[in-house]
Amino acid sequence: MMQVTSRYTEGKGDIEGTGSNGEELQMADDARQPLSRVVPIPSSHLTPYRVVIILRLIILGFFLQYRTTHPVKDAYPLWLTSVICEIWFALSWLLDQFPKWYPINRETFLERLALRYDREGEPSQLAPIDVFVSTVDPLKEPPLVTANTVLSILAVDYPVDKVSCYVSDDGSAMLTFEALSETSEFARKWVPFCKKHNIEPRAPEFYFAQKIDYLKDKIQPSFVKERRAMKREYEEFKIRINALVAKAQKTPEEGWTMQDGTPWPGNNPRDHPGMIQVFLGHSGGLDTDGNELPRLVYVSREKRPGFQHHKKAGAMNALIRVSAVLTNGAYLLNVDCDHYFNNSKALKEAMCFMMDPALGKKTCYVQFPQRFDGIDLHDRYANRNIVFFDINLKGLDGVQGPVYVGTGCCFNRQALYGYDPVLTEADLEPNIIVKSCCGSRKKGRGGNKKYIDKKRQVKRTESTIPIFNMEDIEEGVEGYDDEKSLLMSQKSLEKRFGQSPVFIAATFMEQGGIPPSTNPATLLKEAIHVISCGYEDKTDWGKEIGWIYGSVTEDILTGFKMHARGWISIYCMPPRPAFKGSAPINLSDRLNQVLRWALGSIEILLSRHCPIWYGYNGRLKLLERLAYINTIVYPLTSIPLIAYCVLPAICLLTGKFIIPEISNFASMWFILLFVSIFATGILELRWSGVSIEDWWRNEQFWVIGGTSAHLFAVFQGLLKVLAGIDTNFTVTSKASDDDGDFAELYVFKWTSLLIPPTTVLVVNLVGIVAGVSYAINSGYQSWGPLFGKLFFAIWVIVHLYPFLKGLLGRQNRTPTIVIVWSILLASIFSLLWVRIDPFTSSTTKATSGQCGINC
Repeated sequence: MMQVTSRYTEGKGDIEGTGSNGEELQMADDARQPLSRVVPIPSSHLTPYRVVIILRLIILGFFLQYRTTHPVKDAYPLWLTSVICEIWFALSWLLDQFPKWYPINRETFLERLALRYDREGEPSQLAPIDVFVSTVDPLKEPPLVTANTVLSILAVDYPVDKVSCYVSDDGSAMLTFEALSETSEFARKWVPFCKKHNIEPRAPEFYFAQKIDYLKDKIQPSFVKERRAMKREYEEFKIRINALVAKAQKTPEEGWTMQDGTPWPGNNPRDHPGMIQVFLGHSGGLDTDGNELPRLVYVSREKRPGFQHHKKAGAMNALIRVSAVLTNGAYLLNVDCDHYFNNSKALKEAMCFMMDPALGKKTCYVQFPQRFDGIDLHDRYANRNIVFFDINLKGLDGVQGPVYVGTGCCFNRQALYGYDPVLTEADLEPNIIVKSCCGSRKKGRGGNKKYIDKKRQVKRTESTIPIFNMEDIEEGVEGYDDEKSLLMSQKSLEKRFGQSPVFIAATFMEQGGIPPSTNPATLLKEAIHVISCGYEDKTDWGKEIGWIYGSVTEDILTGFKMHARGWISIYCMPPRPAFKGSAPINLSDRLNQVLRWALGSIEILLSRHCPIWYGYNGRLKLLERLAYINTIVYPLTSIPLIAYCVLPAICLLTGKFIIPEISNFASMWFILLFVSIFATGILELRWSGVSIEDWWRNEQFWVIGGTSAHLFAVFQGLLKVLAGIDTNFTVTSKASDDDGDFAELYVFKWTSLLIPPTTVLVVNLVGIVAGVSYAINSGYQSWGPLFGKLFFAIWVIVHLYPFLKGLLGRQNRTPTIVIVWSILLASIFSLLWVRIDPFTSSTTKATSGQCGINC
């Protein structure tokens, strides 16, 4: 019998097959295969889409040429305003459209991952992962929601000794601490139940709320009895959590006290020491079946007056350091406290990319789409963001990867430390457009750039050289002895990472794990040290390392810096959504959420990290740069948008129009432009699988958000960055509705964000009434010119219809403030209407007036 021996070693996987057994050979062959593949979108879908984009670009050019060369002399200001707006819309369309030129899908192979790294009966070779959960205020972010997220992490389908969950409590609330303690106790029963019966999802609140046949595919005869007992246990757990919440509603005058009688260290959320508590871990805390549980760690970083804490980004950087000291997982996954694991195999899905020999060395993060529970069927305010997640991000995946959206993202820890990716020769080739435009690089030191890049790639494979030009340090110490060179390197590392030898040693562990030289007895003390509020002083934290500071949307900045260094990111859309969360579904909360995102974009636009001018010496691809520019300039579109939305009303009130008498040739370009706009949208829906209702909701909310939150963000951002004035548009009054399935949808909270869209609505309604009245009084010949104006005014009102419906709430429940505001605006425009007096022709006005005694 022929003896066949096959050995495969790559990364961390060792697969051996010995013997003539065909099945073993097949397994070995499968293990050699890639862990994922790109699923190209059929050319029958993509080719027409690209052709229409090019045709639309040509049509747009002819349309703008006609508009700029045919001014309206008797309404020149209106014409000029409209043309400026149209040129801006064309530019914003280019920024939004072309990054979607290469959309792709991806498929993962979990069985190949298991064959390579997680074979049954052998120690698992899967990489360790640290999962971060961030929370601030338990009264706004309910502890029960956070508890469900933590429970879904602890029950994840991944080797328990490879998972650690870190909960960041940036509000130092004893309620969060006590709720986490209760959660760790309940996890001892919940985790074995999930794994025994293989249930999905593994967040108990959402599992028990499912309206499905829970007996399907469950063959264990004891399942019904155990499920009923577990549901009873969970109800008791909820009672205990809710009791803690009720107790926390009123803070004692002397502050909170822990169970042992000592004062809670975090009584003052702005002035308290760093706190770390390990609830579950490998050394203890077994579940009810006697098996180990993943590590669960509570972290509250130190806060002191006079220090800049950088909100969520600062908290995440503290978690990077404390996790590096305690567990040092090779990869990090961060979720918001209200985003639970909906798919227990989510970590394995991410590892199909991160641990792939071809992709893993140059992938900085794997981004999962956000999916949401509890949104109304028609998604009135586009809370699902389906167009962004299923069209824009999927398109970017074919370029250099999706932008980081703040949650549901698995990071390569080395990328967060500022290390270079390991790139191939093809990856190192300069961007052909940049090369042709900018010419060759300078000679001398710049001329050796390619050589230096190759040199750094070799060193990077040993994970010893961060991106911050360590070769410069080495060149500067040539001729000195090794001891001085080592000392300078150590000082440079301390300047970059901070003064923690344990943390610095951990940064060189590319495969994760605690360095062998580390003393376990000192780890907790070192962990407290790295979350002290002064640790980041005079270091590169928040500048080049970790989550980047400088914007309330730190996610965009962080991903942008990584892409600028040459890393790629991956968009992973498993058939079962990896994570699900909650989203604000009423109008006011949704607008405030959009305001925060838009404000962050304006802050980046006005910072040194603006993609328009930052990172041209890096390896950011052109289409990726366009996508980032679009991500930070989109709020500016609110100014031309609101002007364009008011123009129809002004035209109706004044009898003027922004377009002169057009010929058949000119009307052809208008018709072709509208046809190309709709064709582009339809073909996008075809390759993306997004429904037409989701697309239309997105279009409507683009107008709603553009005339409200985006406009406020522009002015608030200018005030904040240029004048240092930090203004907040907060909710001032509230009128809630009766309870119901979507009661929250009908909650109305008056905010100043509602003023501009309300004004636009009222002005256009007044304009339509005025225009129709004028046409009725003027005879048949005036109806022709009226139709164009009415079309644009109705276009505005149709797009703002969900906003109008949100203002009105349920039947007969219109808030008084809306009625008062509408009457006030209507009165103002009625007075303007009388002053303009459009029923009187210009010749009549010229002859009328004080005619004297002989009239």
